[in-house]
Amino acid sequence: MSVIAEYVRESGISPQQVLCSPARRTRETLEGVAPGGETLIEPELYGASAAEIMERLRRVPDDVGSVMVVGHNPALQILVLRLADANGPHTNGADLADVQRKFPTGGLATLSFECSWGELGRGRAQLVAFMRPKALH
Repeated sequence: MSVIAEYVRESGISPQQVLCSPARRTRETLEGVAPGGETLIEPELYGASAAEIMERLRRVPDDVGSVMVVGHNPALQILVLRLADANGPHTNGADLADVQRKFPTGGLATLSFECSWGELGRGRAQLVAFMRPKALH
């Protein structure tokens, strides 16, 4: 089991749905992490901007409680920074600063929010945790 997969399991991360780019690298990451849930390989995520990923997230059905996105940078880093409310009570400021510095390959940001998927937007989420693969060794 990869260290990332072990972290996902130990952290209780179990998305109901996984949105994954069709790129070989993202599919390998998905296979290594094996988060469970319904997996959707979505061609629109390959080369998508942060705004395009956000638009895709807004189309998630409201009965889906959690989603994991396996995609590409710089879009994922920008997306996390846009979604995260730096002043939110549950946002980890140190993690947010780490995301601002670098979102490495295999990085995992965990966000939470109270709105519906359709209302998701800038500053609507809390950055709960950020994991860098090197931190797990």
